[in-house]
Amino acid sequence: MKLRSTILAALFFATGIFTGTAQTSNVVATAAVYMPDITHANDPLPEGVLGWDALSKSVDATNEQEFARFIFAFTNITPTNVSILEVHPSCGCTTAELPPVPWLLPAGAKGEIGLSVNLAGKSGTPGALFKTVNVTTDHGKKDLILRINILPPPPMPEMTEEQRFAGIAAAKVDRQAVFKGDCASCHLKKIGGKYGQQLFETLCAICHEAKDRATMVPDLANLKVPTNEEFWRAWITAGKAGSLMPAFATSQGGPLSDLQIASLAAYLNAIHPSKVPTK
Repeated sequence: MKLRSTILAALFFATGIFTGTAQTSNVVATAAVYMPDITHANDPLPEGVLGWDALSKSVDATNEQEFARFIFAFTNITPTNVSILEVHPSCGCTTAELPPVPWLLPAGAKGEIGLSVNLAGKSGTPGALFKTVNVTTDHGKKDLILRINILPPPPMPEMTEEQRFAGIAAAKVDRQAVFKGDCASCHLKKIGGKYGQQLFETLCAICHEAKDRATMVPDLANLKVPTNEEFWRAWITAGKAGSLMPAFATSQGGPLSDLQIASLAAYLNAIHPSKVPTK
């Protein structure tokens, strides 16, 4: 009933009856409108109505990709008109690109439906992500299946000894140097919108989990002091003057919001519980 009311309202608006007054006559123009029969709109779409290039498609996405995009092409293979009444994705992160509906397709007409999946918060964990998009026509409904293969992050680039020593020397002079110049290309690489594990792997692991970790960079899994969530939050926020640990809070010249710092503290507290009892 909701679909019928929406379509009828759209068609009524599109009818376009206009009146105009001239000195000698009134002019009335009426637009002819095709009104699809939606009696079978909620039935399964039978074979032989729309010919699709595929009903299921798959794309690969990297851990830095913002959107996954799909295009489904089709042809009206009936001898009569077919109208697409609605394209409804299974969740709000997926949007459809198509002409205004009802979309009239004469016999033999071709068309494309573009679909875009927002990967914010989804691209940090490797694996397969599935989405469904329901296409409703005046002949019935058909589901399109989207598969997004989230690829593991690429290995961190290996630094040369010369680059390593240069970075350490710069950090000894200014511990915030990692957020400036060439260093920023690694340490600030697309951290917007990332939290917890995903943020740690993007921003922190390059130093703390590097294969050749500098001797002055601590092993976070084996700290010799008691730790808790507040401990991690304080260190991330302000770092430590006189060391290589920068201050990450935006209030102290760093790149992270309070919410990002809180997510990192919670993540570190979960994966590295304190090994030293509090006295």
